[in-house]
Amino acid sequence: MRIPRIHVPAALSAGDVLQLPEQAGEHLARVLRLESGHPLILFNGDGGEYDARLAALSKRAVTAEVLARRDVSRESPLVLTLVQGVARGEKMDWILQKATELGVARIVPVVTERTEVRLDEDRAGKRLTHWTSVVAAACEQCGRNTLPEVLAPQKLMNWCASLGAADTAARFALLPEADTGPRDIGALPQGAILLVGPEGGLSDHDVAIARNAGFRGLRLGPRILRTETAGLAAIAALQAIAGDFV
Repeated sequence: MRIPRIHVPAALSAGDVLQLPEQAGEHLARVLRLESGHPLILFNGDGGEYDARLAALSKRAVTAEVLARRDVSRESPLVLTLVQGVARGEKMDWILQKATELGVARIVPVVTERTEVRLDEDRAGKRLTHWTSVVAAACEQCGRNTLPEVLAPQKLMNWCASLGAADTAARFALLPEADTGPRDIGALPQGAILLVGPEGGLSDHDVAIARNAGFRGLRLGPRILRTETAGLAAIAALQAIAGDFV
């Protein structure tokens, strides 16, 4: 059986015996029906992973003993930031999950002129908590030990205004009418930032904001891609050209 990987948002060190997160514990005990002594892999986002074993299982708690730390990095050498127009419900979850699997380093949810999701301060906070859990679960599945940073949702104009000259990553906005394709890009030694519109795409006003912030248009073939497809396709293309898809 595959050794379960579990994200634990806490400091870890050899010899620790700790209670696993409730959802993970229930999955190990009730779904997988594992027994004490079964091997586990724990990670907390510090870049390494920890060999562990199940210590005890009960109705109230499932505990694990940490055995040893290993330095294991599965991060791409290409540092990618996905700036995603907030999409509805499960579409956004899908985008975050797959972007994590594809190796992005940072995800910035933005509100654009055509964003259909309305987030007040309370709802935005709940969404961020949920999105962070989606990313952690994706890391459990794909083997990453470093969680991509997920920023709080914000207006596109505000985020673009926060970009400084010190951020030298190449900046691309996915636009069907653009002339540049992935094969025209070449090397990306400082990484890249990808801006993707929501379901309705980027408006002319959004595009003007992006261009003013130094974004160039990037075209992915002759077909119009949905928001849950476009960014992921671009990430995969850039990973194949300048990342770790070899």
